[in-house]
This record gives sequence, structure tokens and C-alpha cells, in this order.
Amino acid sequence: MTIREEREEFEARILSPYAVAARDSKGREEDIEPCPLRTCFQRDRDRIIHSKSFRRLKHKTQVFLAPAGDHYRTRLTHTLEVSQIARTISRALWLNEDLTEAIALGHDLGHTPFGHAGERALNTKCPFKHNIQSLRVVEKIENEGKGLNLTWEVRDGIVNHSMSRKAATLEGRVVRLADKIAYINHDMDDAMRAGLLKEEDVPEKIRKILGQTRKERLDYMIKDIVANSRDRDDILMSEPAYEGFLELQKFMFENLYYDSECKAEEGKAHTMLISLFDYYMEHQEKVPSEYLGLMEKYGQSLERTVCDYISCMTDYYSVAMFNELFVPEFWRR
Repeated sequence: MTIREEREEFEARILSPYAVAARDSKGREEDIEPCPLRTCFQRDRDRIIHSKSFRRLKHKTQVFLAPAGDHYRTRLTHTLEVSQIARTISRALWLNEDLTEAIALGHDLGHTPFGHAGERALNTKCPFKHNIQSLRVVEKIENEGKGLNLTWEVRDGIVNHSMSRKAATLEGRVVRLADKIAYINHDMDDAMRAGLLKEEDVPEKIRKILGQTRKERLDYMIKDIVANSRDRDDILMSEPAYEGFLELQKFMFENLYYDSECKAEEGKAHTMLISLFDYYMEHQEKVPSEYLGLMEKYGQSLERTVCDYISCMTDYYSVAMFNELFVPEFWRR
């Protein structure tokens, strides 16, 4: 037996009956030769990590637009925190940790520059949701239009990680909840670092349910998910924990996500991305050939192609393109 086959046999023996064993995967759209060392889900994880889209996450906004401080979260550090939380839950529930990790690492690959502000801007020009775009990235955009050819389970988890969607696998559902509890807690940490919130601002009702500190709340929610999902065919929070989470989420929207100081620059980001979109629609020749090739290969519209190009930009690159196209240079002779 190869090392991969030994691993697959081991998984079949120890994993929960509700887990997806690698040997039971529904496979890829294009069959490939199995790796002698890695399972299909381990391979997917590696393909995502080595992709350009994954590397670009380090320069994409989480909440604070292009923050100057070293310790604010970016879309990449958010992704790594989601992965860590999701792996902890999956391991405790005897689910497939490799599948969970692959979904977590790929779940935000389709995010725009400037976070949800960029998502809203592009959505005014072409229907755009970051989870659907993440699937487009791994299926069509990455690898010069060939995609990453990931397994069905990983793609299902990526596209179903947000909104009211529900992944087909428990591993995907773990990532969906891990994403929620990760962002609500680390965004609070960043807000405290920025001086926009203090621990004592959190309502006592929330602290009584979830814990007195950010670390206590994160620990409580992780343990609650594990306790309420053991030996079940779903991933759930208890009713008190979920009520506390919703209250915390409401508090964060009212005091951070809609905060005028935090969001002061979002209007500029919106205007900038709209300007870039309109420019590339009028100057198709300026769109890189790797994106224009998607039109011919998949028969997609120019609007979708321009959307693909801009959504793949980092915060810094989109600003650089805007400056190059719209800001005049000073005469230097």
C-alpha cells in the first residue's frame, strides 16, 4: 500500500460515520493520477496554498481598509484563524480535518479589494457575491483559466460558507460557523486595538452568556459547537450560545461595522472601484490577456470578465491602477 492508501484506511477506521473519508470523495471534474503520499483533500489544501489568489489575501481588507499598523487582521490572517478554529472543531468531532482545512483556506479567495465595500461596489455593476466568486476562482480563474480542479466536497464547502446556504458536508458546515465566530471575535480585538471599542462596552447580557473577555467568548463558542454536534448529522450551537452570538453580532454591527470613523474611507474605495470598472469596460485592451481569455473559453460577458479582474486585485494594486489611470503625473523636466 502507498502512504496515501494507508492514510485512507486509517481515516475509514477512526473518523465519525458523519465525516467524509477521502476515499469516498465524489472526485474532481477532471480525473488525475492519485498522489502516493497525499489524500485528495490534502492535495486540494496544497493547491489552494500555492495559488496566487491565496497569496493576494495578505493585501486585502478584513475590516480596516489597508491598515498602517502591523497587527490588524487582513483577509489572509482571517483565513488562517478560521482554519485553526475549524480544524479544532473537526478534530474534536472526528471529522475529516484535511477537508475542513482545504475549505477554510479557500473560502475567501473571491473577496474583492477593500472587503465588503468592494463587494458592494462591484455588485452594482455585475451580480457579485464573494462566496460565488471564490468558487469561480478555483474553478475558472486560477491557473491561467484552468482552475485548480478541486474535489467536489471542497468546492461545495467554499460556495456554501456564507449567507443562508448550507454545505452538504459537516466539514463545510464547521467552516461556516468557524468563519462567523472568528470574524466577530477578531474584529472586536482589532476595534479595541484601534481604540474604537473597550471590553466594558460589551453589554452585560452578552458577557453573562458567552464570557467576560474576547478569549473566553471564543473558547465558549468553540466548545459549545463541539458539545452540541457530537454524534449528530449536523453542526449546531446551543440555543443560548446562538442567542448570545446574535446579540454580539448585533452589537458589532451597531458599534463597528456601521461606525462612521471605521468606514470613513469606504466611499472613496467604492468610487475608485466603480471608476476602474467603467474604464476597463471602455478599454478592453487594458484588461490582462489571462482574464480576456476567460471570455473565449467560457463564453462569459465583458462585465463578468472585468469584475473577475478587479475582484482579484489587492487593495494596493487597485489604488496603484487608479493612480496610473486617473491621477496626473507632475511634469519633471
